[in-house]
Amino acid sequence: MIPYGRQEISEEDIEAVVAVLRSDFLTQGPMVPRFEQALASKVGASHAVAVNSATSALHIACLALELGQGDWLWTSPVTFVASANCALYCGAQVDFVDIDPRTYNLCPVALERKLVEAEQQGRLPKVVVAVHLCGQSCDMQAIGALAKRFGFAVIEDASHAIGGRYQGDYVGSGRFSDITIFSFHPVKIITTAEGGMAVTNNATLAARMALYRSHGITRDPAMMVGESDGPWYYQQIELGFNYRMTELQAALGVSQLARLDDFVARRHALARRYDQLLAALPVTCPWQHADSYSGLHLYPVRLQLEKITLSHREVFEQLRERGIGVNLHYIPVHTQPYYAAMGFSAEDFPQSMAYYREAISLPMYHTLSEAQQDEVVATLAEICHG
Repeated sequence: MIPYGRQEISEEDIEAVVAVLRSDFLTQGPMVPRFEQALASKVGASHAVAVNSATSALHIACLALELGQGDWLWTSPVTFVASANCALYCGAQVDFVDIDPRTYNLCPVALERKLVEAEQQGRLPKVVVAVHLCGQSCDMQAIGALAKRFGFAVIEDASHAIGGRYQGDYVGSGRFSDITIFSFHPVKIITTAEGGMAVTNNATLAARMALYRSHGITRDPAMMVGESDGPWYYQQIELGFNYRMTELQAALGVSQLARLDDFVARRHALARRYDQLLAALPVTCPWQHADSYSGLHLYPVRLQLEKITLSHREVFEQLRERGIGVNLHYIPVHTQPYYAAMGFSAEDFPQSMAYYREAISLPMYHTLSEAQQDEVVATLAEICHG
């Protein structure tokens, strides 16, 4: 089986983790801050807060932005459920904005239209989560301008986009957003096994997120209520969570980060080759905006079903039966039973549904060989041409 995604663990990665196992710290030691500093420096952000998953990072980002009861968070329907669930964890409500039919990211035109209507109704969002689907940045300049005009905060869900760039800057620089989230799940561009990171240029937001990731506990006397009882003393000043990253994960992250640009460059070479190999097939290849240098976490094609005798499902199933481990990213969140029970219906967001009915993610990872890529394309061609 050729999987849709796969991590690479080098001998250097293994040695980095083993060194931590032989050290005095398995958690809450020097490696987590080292990873935070390295990543912040890499993307051009002032602060970074490492956590145990990107889902946790989204949660503490929302808490730091004081999202809560009576507030709204808007995001794209075409994302993993965590991009929306983070609002519900805070007691807020969720709504969605349809996608751009070319980039598959949240559409700024649809966003502006919805904001104008929401302003008239008195229900503007407090937070918009802009999801960089497949690694390509959203139109952050347009979204940032709307944030200033309508007064909402912006979280970039860059779980797919580490190593990508927007208008020449690394995703995470925060030019047009308040907080950016990265994921280090094994199928992502770099991995810490599980893990995530929130980066920001706002010291206050960074301090809040650091507090929330560790039970809401502080040892800083300046933050305490009353006098400290002594050097052992700590206080819980918020209701926080145990979202900490381990030293083992951070060591793996530091090691992987050193190869990030090479990983992304290889993905671009594979994407260019896919574009050429697939040109004659009845599929639509991913479109890349000139402002964006994608992280290329995923390579989704859309089936031109009017030119294929098989259904979307039949093509997908036949690819898997023949050893091509395709996937579909994603089932639109608003169609999930939990969200449908809130009153959403499938056709509320037609561009998202059109994408879902045609999309298949082909294998994309930097160790994918050209021979494997040829096999993927040849198999897809056989299936499409019947």
